[in-house]
Amino acid sequence: MIQARIPESEGTEAAARDITHFVKTRYTAKAYDPTKKISPRNIEKIRELLRFSPSSTNAQPWHFILASSDEAKEKIARSTDRLYPFNSQAIRDASHVVVFCSRLEIGQDFLLRVLEQEDADGRFAGGPEYKERMHAARNMFIDMHKHDLKDVQHWMDKQVYLNLGAFLLGVSTLGIDATPMEGIEIKVLDEEFGLRERGYTSLVVVTLGYRDQENDFNAQLPKSRLPYSEVLTEV
Repeated sequence: MIQARIPESEGTEAAARDITHFVKTRYTAKAYDPTKKISPRNIEKIRELLRFSPSSTNAQPWHFILASSDEAKEKIARSTDRLYPFNSQAIRDASHVVVFCSRLEIGQDFLLRVLEQEDADGRFAGGPEYKERMHAARNMFIDMHKHDLKDVQHWMDKQVYLNLGAFLLGVSTLGIDATPMEGIEIKVLDEEFGLRERGYTSLVVVTLGYRDQENDFNAQLPKSRLPYSEVLTEV
């Protein structure tokens, strides 16, 4: 089944009409047309999708690499060539590739930068006590994951995956195909971009562009999901 697509120029208006259209028609592209590139206008929207995603307590414990050059995409493909070669061609053929990264730690210097950004953006119009409460609340949740649950790295990773979910739906409204890939050698990718020295580690790669209709077998397949009776309880 060939799934209907909305031209990228019409994506935003169409999303406003019915977001469920994109939930039901987006899919994981398996082959890309290397001659088709994402427009600069939509690259700016992609950047905004990454930046404005929600996260728990607005902690934003992430970093992204947006690769467009052949050289940068080649560095990413080195993390798939050995163990996951089935992902390599899509990385090389895609218009752009995004590497989703998580912080390795979340210290007070970073939390204060988040707090000051919120203040500069007018989040504490009610007075300085609101700023103090926000800082205390954010620290409470992070300390819980650091000291009680002892899963702060996993918690930060989950925030990145919140971003990933919103991102995949968001780019589909722009008429852009995407492929999320966990089939990467994280150590290789981290070394290629010096991520750990900068305080990050890679988690997942997303290729972006436009499908090669003739060679993308997944474009011809119907979407399959479990029935409501199994996945949804209404009370």
